[in-house]
Amino acid sequence: MRFFHLTLFTLLSFSSLYGSPYVGDASCKNCHATEHKAWSTSHHALAMQVANSKTVLGNFNKATFKANGFTTTFFKKGKEFVVRTDGADGKLHDFTIKHVFGLYPLQQYLIPFADGRVQVLDIAWDSRPKDEGGQRWFHLHPDEKIVAKDSLHWSGVNLNWNFMCADCHSTNLKKNYNNTNNTYDTKYDSINVSCEACHGPGKQHLKWAKSPKDYKGSLRQGISIDLSSFTKERWSIDPKTSQPKLMGKINHDETQMCAKCHARRSQLDDDFTAGNDFDDHYVLANLTQPLYFSDGKMKDEVYVYGSFLQSKMYKEGVTCSDCHDVHSLSRETLGDNVCSKCHLPSLYATQKHTHHKSDSTGASCVTCHMPSRFYMGVDERNDHGFRLPRPDLSVGTDIPNACNNCHTDKDAQWSTKAMESWYGSIPVGFQNFSHELKALRDNHPKAQKFLYKLLMGEAPSLAKATGVWYLGNYPSRQTYLTTLQMLQDDNAMVRLSALHALEAFDPRFKKEPLSRVIDDKVKMVRVDAARQLASLPKETLTPQTQKSLEKVLPEYIKTLIFNGDRAESQTALGTLYATLKQDKKAVHAFEKALKLQPTYTAGYINFAHYYQSKKQKQNVYKVLNAGYKEMPNNVDLQHALGLYYIRDKAYKKALPFLEKAATNSTNTQYAYVYAVATAKNDMKKAVSILEEALKNNKGDLQTLNALVFYTKELGQQNKSNAYQKQMDEIRQ
Repeated sequence: MRFFHLTLFTLLSFSSLYGSPYVGDASCKNCHATEHKAWSTSHHALAMQVANSKTVLGNFNKATFKANGFTTTFFKKGKEFVVRTDGADGKLHDFTIKHVFGLYPLQQYLIPFADGRVQVLDIAWDSRPKDEGGQRWFHLHPDEKIVAKDSLHWSGVNLNWNFMCADCHSTNLKKNYNNTNNTYDTKYDSINVSCEACHGPGKQHLKWAKSPKDYKGSLRQGISIDLSSFTKERWSIDPKTSQPKLMGKINHDETQMCAKCHARRSQLDDDFTAGNDFDDHYVLANLTQPLYFSDGKMKDEVYVYGSFLQSKMYKEGVTCSDCHDVHSLSRETLGDNVCSKCHLPSLYATQKHTHHKSDSTGASCVTCHMPSRFYMGVDERNDHGFRLPRPDLSVGTDIPNACNNCHTDKDAQWSTKAMESWYGSIPVGFQNFSHELKALRDNHPKAQKFLYKLLMGEAPSLAKATGVWYLGNYPSRQTYLTTLQMLQDDNAMVRLSALHALEAFDPRFKKEPLSRVIDDKVKMVRVDAARQLASLPKETLTPQTQKSLEKVLPEYIKTLIFNGDRAESQTALGTLYATLKQDKKAVHAFEKALKLQPTYTAGYINFAHYYQSKKQKQNVYKVLNAGYKEMPNNVDLQHALGLYYIRDKAYKKALPFLEKAATNSTNTQYAYVYAVATAKNDMKKAVSILEEALKNNKGDLQTLNALVFYTKELGQQNKSNAYQKQMDEIRQ
């Protein structure tokens, strides 16, 4: 592969050529000098900059850094900043840095390529002071060996600026991915997060400002979002209860605006303008296991919004600007003084409340109610769930808690006893769903009961949406009716999760509810309904449903093509085109997915399923074997190859693959299939396989059902009865 170095114009804005409604921050400065000055030194203003002697913080004085078997060198060539490191071909090359990302506590560096893609180097500069461990180069994934072709390598898909970063670091960014030739023509109006990123395009506002009386536009003062209510004093202290009281109505417009970037989400398009509905352009991540602990606290980097949605503060109407200066981005006042705006110090800044000495770490509101974690090596982020400390949830789990974050020499049981001595029992707070979510994650024998407890309780909507996602794991008349009920929920995330659950039910029972949701007012919901409806025979749909599908399906396809630079979207396109019997397009999309990311497992599996549906046995093997050669330790491909041989009645060839998949995975289904294949010749071994699998998944009915049958066949009636009893208890 050849590498090219491009001139600066590659990433420059050309908006002025097209009469953009965005006018740039310089146009705001004259009338809003104070706000502009505060913004000009903020992380928003410096989110992305051209690389030069003033903006580059890292050591480019022939500095070296060793990682993953390579020595990376940072040096200057004239005025250019250059890095010699391993490229996509696994060999050393010289790459010119054209732009920088951020400034504190770390800075990252961007490298452009001839096809328009821009990649973010995975070696970053620690810009903290030296006495804090900074002023050094460090790798973003120090505990992993990241080499070429890995999606986490700097040249890979997960460090691609156009897809991963650009939408949040610049203003009015248009990715402009060309799905035909796999190139980018990415443009933006402002290189950074400018005034218009939050206030919307300013052209109409300038017209209003020039002559308010003559302004004919429909927007208030020519601005797409009305933030005037957020600039006023919004909270007072109720003299009777001493509790904070919102003056006015709850309004989440500002929070949705911030969520555009401060959320772990997938993107449907790049048409979001301040004032739009977040759910029409983005899909927020649920409280999934890799991202959140079961109590809802952030685990991976989730960028605040998902945590904040869980909070009682969000529910009561608190917004971002209540705590943060929206221009300088600092908290309005230092330390816990932010909290004292609404929470009287006479009640809360006391040892009676904190049970810690004044001015100690344990007396800090932020330390106890916003515990932090480090991301990207050095970046400390606070959880925005504003939850009560719950050390009891940490006992026997991996959930961290605020108490033991400080008392590292003690365990969670010690902290739990301390809180019980203070309060008599542990205060549970607003986010009391950890036991339910953990049971669902672990497929606990009573998981379904835990699920209904979550759905019928007072949990935050995001937690309920996460629970609804599991309804399809327990298909029954009851869960089907619950799924239909959740499809009518006021919260769009809940409705989307209900659509996911609906997929588990018989297609005969999906048509009518999908027909009702296809016209949903929220884009992320209706396009998923279109995806599912497209898989049903067209002639079985009513004329009205067909008409709605014809309207929404192109909208779904457009979202997939927008994200066509990702293997996930190409695979989804392939699946859709196969459903629509557009075979050439389907094959092209599947092939493109694997070209974009040769290590994308689902691409191989879905492509093989397509060929299986066409009864093209040789192509099924060709695709699966190609994936296996690329990733010989991948359990999903091992399992898929095992199934291929089972279908081909080549049982001896199948068993080694099924065994590898079952042994190296916690997926109970893989163990079940391996056991069934083994039982043909060795029923005792099959029972042993199933019993081992049951240790990790005590609530799996399929495994228990097989154990009931095989132990009975072996004459082990007592065992069979015990497993039957276990099944009956779960079904109760």
